[in-house]
Amino acid sequence: MAVDDTDLRQQFPPTEGAYANKDIGRLLLRCADRSGLVAAVSSFLAGVGANIISLDQHATEQSGGIFMQRTIFHLSGLTAARDELRENFAREVAGPFQIDFTLTDASRPKRVAILASREDHCLLDLLWRNRRGELDMSVAFVIANHADLADQVRPFGVPFIHVPAHKDIRTEAETSMLGLLQGNVDLVVLARYMQILTPEFLAAVGCPVINIHHSFLPAFIGAAPYRRARERGVKLVGATAHYVTEDLDEGPIIEQDVVRVDHRHGVSDLVRLGADVERAVLSRAVLWHCEDRIIRYGNQTVVF
Repeated sequence: MAVDDTDLRQQFPPTEGAYANKDIGRLLLRCADRSGLVAAVSSFLAGVGANIISLDQHATEQSGGIFMQRTIFHLSGLTAARDELRENFAREVAGPFQIDFTLTDASRPKRVAILASREDHCLLDLLWRNRRGELDMSVAFVIANHADLADQVRPFGVPFIHVPAHKDIRTEAETSMLGLLQGNVDLVVLARYMQILTPEFLAAVGCPVINIHHSFLPAFIGAAPYRRARERGVKLVGATAHYVTEDLDEGPIIEQDVVRVDHRHGVSDLVRLGADVERAVLSRAVLWHCEDRIIRYGNQTVVF
């Protein structure tokens, strides 16, 4: 019997491992929709000798909306030519069409810092997947506001930095973290980092920040959400990964997932199932970001 795997393929798009990353470029663009955009981008790439491998696009409306596109291309000598290519594209295409764009070299993994507290499931899952080659990123270091996880991180060969943090020393903690992060990483991942980041920190860090949390919000905000969810008889346990903004837990959503539960599941079952969903959702969100699959617009994302 044939199985329709369309939903699975959409939820778990193939990684970029189908081809070597050498000389592979990724071009993401976002702008007001207008005629001639695809032709202009394709003509530019053809003109510099690039071969388009894949091209995905989306417009928010049939006309007059926002246009977004992800193009993967091969260009011999891309690493050496990347800066000039970016400048030429900005002048010849992005300027006339008023395009916001990023152009990256797939052979250069993103430098990632992971922030954690005491819970280990998301942190260790990211490190394990990275070691297995499932997450194409370079983990610069782990920062934690408790020292509990140092021994678990050490076998991965990743520096572990203890920066104490709580509400009474938040300014000092964020200043210390910014000294480590600014200019040194391309992405910060909150792997159950149980501290609020201030708007000043987010403005200064200089890169995107991804967070993971249970999907009981806003119904069960605050302490002991799984206990209170169990008391209400919830039927779904889930997780949400999103970009962090000044509005707490309200940034653009990247990925979500759920698992069904019933009356036979106790609080410990909900916690265990929730942890499983959290690490899977977070790893997918980080993978998609590192593979330049995500385009943000407003408070939403398009994931190609």
